[in-house]
Amino acid sequence: MELPLFFIEKIEKQYGKETAKKIEEGLLEEKPVTLRVNTIKSSLEKVKNELEKNNIEYEFLEWNKDALIIKNVREDEIRKLGIYENGEIYLQSLSSMIPAVVLEPKEKENILDMTAAPGGKTTQISAIAENKVFITACEKNKIRYDRLKYNVEKQGVKNINIMQEDSRKLSDYFSFDKILLDAPCSGSGTENVFTPNFSEYLIQKSSKVQEELLTKSLTILKPGGEMVYSTCSILKEENEDIVKKVLKKFKAQIIPINVPQNIPVLPTSIDGALCVCPTKYYEGFFVVKILKKS
Repeated sequence: MELPLFFIEKIEKQYGKETAKKIEEGLLEEKPVTLRVNTIKSSLEKVKNELEKNNIEYEFLEWNKDALIIKNVREDEIRKLGIYENGEIYLQSLSSMIPAVVLEPKEKENILDMTAAPGGKTTQISAIAENKVFITACEKNKIRYDRLKYNVEKQGVKNINIMQEDSRKLSDYFSFDKILLDAPCSGSGTENVFTPNFSEYLIQKSSKVQEELLTKSLTILKPGGEMVYSTCSILKEENEDIVKKVLKKFKAQIIPINVPQNIPVLPTSIDGALCVCPTKYYEGFFVVKILKKS
């Protein structure tokens, strides 16, 4: 597998040759299977027992007590387990678990997940808050909307309104305590860089949508409310550039993220933001937390 030349040039310009080389190596690594225990339906103890019964080896993650790294089997084997069938676990990459943890959902909060399918982060938000938050989850694509609905039901999420809607078209009369915007992106931090779909055009198209979505999210976030903006991209055109541009239009500020020591990071031009470096365990990912001032 080879990375596109235009992408190599981009990351060398943004990060320097040495860091770009590290990114390239991380993107080429085959990631292990990782999963999240769905604490709405099960417990870490029960999941551990089930894995051990099936001779499946695992290791823990320091920054997320509900996550496990599987060491000796691939996804097909996990999908055969009763705990997968019953929605007691959810297959999810480590990097994609970060935004919901950073959002810190709490009981009785009214939360919007703007681009929610297939539902990993939606169900994680509910699990963190012990199924006691009110979630509005949007997905404009019918097939992905159906997948989101299926996953939410399978995981046992309550107090949720699932809308087949483009979040950019939501009424400005909506108002939320917290918002998660895991924006559509080029996937430059993932194996998507090796597909024909990955292009300059995709990056430009994504950044336009990201700007519109972030503008909408800060419009309908309550004063004093918090939101998380994230992408599975490591390119500033989809991350820092978008955040800086949109924040100029609002009374808002960055809330610094306390990054656990064992998460591999890339430098960013926004103090307090997190950009995860692709490695054997992690996909490239950008996360920033924003407070809308009262």
